[in-house]
Amino acid sequence: QVQLVESGGGLVQPGGSLRLSCAASRTIFSIYAMGWYRQAPGKQRELVALIISGGSTNYADSVKDRFTISRDNVKNTVYLQMNSLKPEDTAVYLCNARITTMGYWGQGTQVTVSS
Repeated sequence: QVQLVESGGGLVQPGGSLRLSCAASRTIFSIYAMGWYRQAPGKQRELVALIISGGSTNYADSVKDRFTISRDNVKNTVYLQMNSLKPEDTAVYLCNARITTMGYWGQGTQVTVSS
């Protein structure tokens, strides 16, 4: 199993940037995939970005070309760089790790994009 702790959320103006971090309690070499999800009030949780052990990435259409997911295997951390933020990006962002068939979740970090 793995413990995940997110950080980096906050309040930012439209067009601004934030960098989210998800620190894992174990080496992420053994983690098949790590991803960022988000959930806004009254909406279902959605996948934002995913990075697989081989290095391939996937993004939701709504964030492609604005967000970048990456991971640092030395620090056991996955990042989500968010640029050109829009009000519709406002949500709680949650980190997820998949090991074999099991999935693990962090507690989430709030991102608010507002003027």
